[in-house]
Amino acid sequence: MKKIVIIGLLLITAHFAQAQDKIEWLKFEEAVAATEANPKMLLVDVYTDWCGWCKKMDKETFTDPAVVKYINDNFYAVKMNAEDDNRKFDFKGKEYTEAKMAAAMRVQSYPNFVIIDPTLMNITQLPGYRQPVEFLAGLGEIVDKGIGAK
Repeated sequence: MKKIVIIGLLLITAHFAQAQDKIEWLKFEEAVAATEANPKMLLVDVYTDWCGWCKKMDKETFTDPAVVKYINDNFYAVKMNAEDDNRKFDFKGKEYTEAKMAAAMRVQSYPNFVIIDPTLMNITQLPGYRQPVEFLAGLGEIVDKGIGAK
């Protein structure tokens, strides 16, 4: 019985340790609510299911420990499928699908990373696949300049 309890505790500890090694992805409306309660910039990863470079970002860049920590510390991260016309949500009094929101943000290529400031104004886009160091440099430049700070 004691061994089962120890194994259970180890599994729970491993689960929490693993959870900290991942980006905390939110739905768009969850990130909006979170930034209203505790202001941070939003990082919106606009992707499509068929995009090979998007999958490469997920596999290589978004699993890099430095990228995971930096995003979780500085942004509310959102995954948005630019072709999803099914899931609906409200934003600033209008109803959107993920596809309509991607179009409203003027995303035309994938992957594309839209940075939205804490006041929910579109700041900039970082288009295209980026390796971890390059991706962190682009995000760091935005954060260091204080773009979007309240």
